[in-house]
Amino acid sequence: MTLLITGLVIFLAVHSISIVNDDWRNRIAARLGEWTWQGIYALFSLVGLVLIIRGYALARMDPVVLYTPPQVLHIAAAVLLLPVFPLLFAAYLPGRIRKATRHPMLVATKLWAAAHLLANGTQADLLLFGGFLIWAVADRISLNHRTLRPVPGVPETALNDALAVVLGLGLYTAFVLGLHRTLIGVPVIAG
Repeated sequence: MTLLITGLVIFLAVHSISIVNDDWRNRIAARLGEWTWQGIYALFSLVGLVLIIRGYALARMDPVVLYTPPQVLHIAAAVLLLPVFPLLFAAYLPGRIRKATRHPMLVATKLWAAAHLLANGTQADLLLFGGFLIWAVADRISLNHRTLRPVPGVPETALNDALAVVLGLGLYTAFVLGLHRTLIGVPVIAG
C-alpha cells in the first residue's frame, strides 16, 4: 500500500501546484522556461504514475475489502463511463463539448473515479479512485480563481465534437470488449 500512497502523493501533488499556488507555478515556469518546467512536471508525473500502477497492482494481490457492490452498481458504473473517452478526446479536439464543460478532462476524471468507486470496494480502490475524485473536484473549484492555460490541440471546428464522440465511443467499446482485461487484468464483462 505504501507504493500506491507514495505514487498518489507525488502524482496528485504535482498536479495540485496550480490549485494551491498558481502564481508560484507561473513564476517558476517563467524563471526555468516553460519547456523545462513541463519536463520536470512530466518527470514527477511519470514517477508518480509508475508508483501508482505498481502499488495498485500489489494491493490487488492481497485486497482489503471494505464493501461488496451489488451488480446494479456495476451497470451504473458502465453507464457513467460512457462519456469518459469522448471527454478525453474533446480536451484535445476543441468544440462545443470543450466549451460546455470548460475542462473536459476534469469531468472525465470525476466520472471515471466515481464509476470505479461504485463498482469496486477495496481499500486500494478507495485510495486510488477517491484520491483522484477529490483532486478533480478541488481542481475544478480552483478554476474559478485562476486562468485556465491553453491546452495544445487542433483548431476549433464543428467536426471535432463528432470526432471526439466517435473515437471516444470506439475506445470505450474496445475497453468493454477486452482492452480493460488486457491492460488492467480485470474484464468489464464477466464471462
